[in-house]
Amino acid sequence: MYLFKHVKELKHYLNALRKENAAIGFVPTMGALHEGHLSLVRAAKKDNVKVVVSIFVNPTQFDDTADLAVYPRTAPKDIEMLSSEQTDILFMPNEKEVYPPGLDTTNPFDFGKMATIMEGAHRTGHFDGMAQVVRRLLQIVEPDLLYMGQKDYQQQAIVKKMLKLMGVNTELVMCPIIREPDGLAMSSRNVRLSEEDRKKAALISKTLFEAKKEASLFSLQEMRTRAIEKLSLPGMEVDYFEVADAISLEPIEHFEDAEQIVICTTVRVGGVRLLDNILLVDG
Repeated sequence: MYLFKHVKELKHYLNALRKENAAIGFVPTMGALHEGHLSLVRAAKKDNVKVVVSIFVNPTQFDDTADLAVYPRTAPKDIEMLSSEQTDILFMPNEKEVYPPGLDTTNPFDFGKMATIMEGAHRTGHFDGMAQVVRRLLQIVEPDLLYMGQKDYQQQAIVKKMLKLMGVNTELVMCPIIREPDGLAMSSRNVRLSEEDRKKAALISKTLFEAKKEASLFSLQEMRTRAIEKLSLPGMEVDYFEVADAISLEPIEHFEDAEQIVICTTVRVGGVRLLDNILLVDG
């Protein structure tokens, strides 16, 4: 595995690969890797000749400096995990490499309501910061395929729209959520859960799967209300539980309102925000 810390050296190496007509897949991460991240690497390796993984904790997508401060940083372990997966290239830049002085890297796109609902309503500026770093990394790596996980559904939907606005040929590949044996979606934040809260967190996925079954028995609004009640236990707080068009992310009230439907939720368990979702109708 080749490790690069500077943009110039990485681009030089990737340009040499392109001259050999090598396809390039890209997996952007903020480190603290787990099986979910590794599943993206494996999917990319199946589709591409060379796979690039980036590790960069992006400060511009954190609306809470305290959250940024406690975000887990496990570089030695991450490198070992990626090496064991025979990852081709690891890119670990510092902030000046990603956002060099004198270069305008701000997000020029308006994603409209997509960026102000759900996560956007609870994390001011989050998606501007996310789009900023993803756009910048795409300019550096110029991949043929971009791999992102379904767990951060709103994020990948916005990135998919951004790719169209950028007019690039990069295609986004959404990979399935990887779950723990009890159903909890794998996340770098899970390590912050106490033993008691970890047990409570399993209720999130259980409620989502039950909601999918209940969607055929109740109206979407009734199903949503029942789910929120199940998740509103001591030590748990529902930020949102939304049934939406899987493409536009517009909230819907009836099955016929969208060809593809997704249920997205974020629940605070012991103060840790946990995201999850499930596709209700994938047409």
